[in-house]
Amino acid sequence: MTGPRYTDLAQTLPATVPFVGPETQERARGAAFAARLGANESAFGPSPGAVAAMAAAASGTWMYGDPEGHDLRHALADHHGCDAGNVVIGEGIDGLLGYLVRLLIAPGDAVVTSDGAYPTFNYHVAGFGGALYKVPYRDDREDPEALIAKARAVDAKLIYFANPDNPMGSWHDAATVQAMIDALPEGCVLALDEAYADTAPPGAIPPLDLTHPRVIRFRTFSKAYGLAGLRVGYALAAPDFATAFNKIRNHFGVGRLAQAAALAALADQDHLTATVARIAAARDRIAGIARAHGLTPLPSATNFVTIDCGRDGGFARAVLAGLIAEGVFVRMPFVAPGDRAIRVSCGPDDMLDVFAGALPKALAAAMAGRT
Repeated sequence: MTGPRYTDLAQTLPATVPFVGPETQERARGAAFAARLGANESAFGPSPGAVAAMAAAASGTWMYGDPEGHDLRHALADHHGCDAGNVVIGEGIDGLLGYLVRLLIAPGDAVVTSDGAYPTFNYHVAGFGGALYKVPYRDDREDPEALIAKARAVDAKLIYFANPDNPMGSWHDAATVQAMIDALPEGCVLALDEAYADTAPPGAIPPLDLTHPRVIRFRTFSKAYGLAGLRVGYALAAPDFATAFNKIRNHFGVGRLAQAAALAALADQDHLTATVARIAAARDRIAGIARAHGLTPLPSATNFVTIDCGRDGGFARAVLAGLIAEGVFVRMPFVAPGDRAIRVSCGPDDMLDVFAGALPKALAAAMAGRT
């Protein structure tokens, strides 16, 4: 009896996911983590209004969510001062990136990103057979000029660029991003991932101009809004570009509870402001813990801090393993020279207390293993 007849492309792909979830690691170690500080979620939690909205909507989950996301799209348009026709909602930025790649990339089409940037984007490009070209980071930041130059050199149809950046936490000012937009080669789309726009400093995010036909900007409810478990993201683009997503998106992908929660979270800007302040305080505390043990925290405009462990990737991986052994879930950037660092998400004081207690033990174990 024969098995499924997979496509030639599917047969070339690994059966892996871009990230190993903390749940997988908990099952492997036979214990829950005492501090979940690795997935850049908001451990500060969602708006109480969002929780109440979910509770109120729960009895209606026998119904599909609105496939047009009408209320949420219009609320987002009001929030950003644009038209609902500029807004696409989807299953987090991850889902929307998959739709974007499906819209634009056929097998062999050139796509440009940074070496070490968000791996889920690469996963989608591979899944549609795109040819991925990478440029290195420069000074722990994505390099806009190099991305544009590479796109010109390979006639790229798509560039991925995150500002602020994950995994380094770095950022460029709005003028630099705008210069990148202005230099975009003809026929090339810029996917501007602004997942951390809510935590970015003033002057980092360019004004919202949705007239450019080949720029699309992504935002999420998974970070500062605290709704990562619901998978709600959105994109902002010129009307024709936004409408094109209706050709291929999963129209029932954002469920009824998710839409209700996102609407309530968007309405509670006081909670968002308070959460951003707590994130900033947590960044400062993580940086202080790192410095107290001779490590270097990198400047961050996100809800995490990347910590330079001061040696090579092998040492950083040993520190990471030591933290996991102590019950602290953290992650690390994936490509040298970023692999000299670990990445610690912001969280409340009780979680950071666990991290503060575990870090010296993890460092000691790592140094003992290197001698």
